[in-house]
Amino acid sequence: MKMSDQVAAQIRRMIARGELVDGDWLPTEAELVERFGVSRPTLREAFRLLEGDSLVTIRRGPPGGARVTLPGPDAVADLFGMILMLSGTTIGDVWDARLTIEPPAVRRLAESATKSVINELDAELEILRSVINDPREFGKAGVRFHVRLVELSGNHTLTAVIGMLSVIIERELAKSLVEIGPDSVGVRRANRRALRGYENVAELVRARDSQAAELAWLAHLNSVRRYVAKTQKQDHVIDLLY
Repeated sequence: MKMSDQVAAQIRRMIARGELVDGDWLPTEAELVERFGVSRPTLREAFRLLEGDSLVTIRRGPPGGARVTLPGPDAVADLFGMILMLSGTTIGDVWDARLTIEPPAVRRLAESATKSVINELDAELEILRSVINDPREFGKAGVRFHVRLVELSGNHTLTAVIGMLSVIIERELAKSLVEIGPDSVGVRRANRRALRGYENVAELVRARDSQAAELAWLAHLNSVRRYVAKTQKQDHVIDLLY
């Protein structure tokens, strides 16, 4: 393994262990050169590798430096989406994945929900209510609510997966809005129905009724799937190149 790869691997471990957190500046080049016993060109190559991983942002020119910037779903969603496209993944397949991931996550959330979790759900609902008359913003907030349900359930792996899927879902919804027309009566009616679904599942989570919460969210997802199927043909391969 090249020295630059070894240095990059050590810095990745520092980030993974929490020794460096989002927003931290790495030590100066001089300090890192001494610490790792490498040349400046080797260190800079390690920085480029980390930048390619979306783990640091390089500020060039004086004073310069590298800052930790932890990647979110957007950082890998394009590559993830391209892999799905090349494998012929359909919109229906993406929906099947959501149905597999989200309802059990909601059940787990209801089983373990704390007061702070309930407060976070309430805050998300307030955002949704505030944008109910803006179809585009409501769509974005709705996708975020789905992600937050999985995130608050406490499973980091499923959160990462649903986070990447949410980028694909949001783009497909944006295309649907263009085709249907964001100001159509049907879209506004569907958004009000969706809001009731969000409020219902939040109440069931609050009541710690895990079975009812899971079933309610499954019913909500199937209802939304039937609605979007009017423009999102389930057997069409996803297309993110627009």
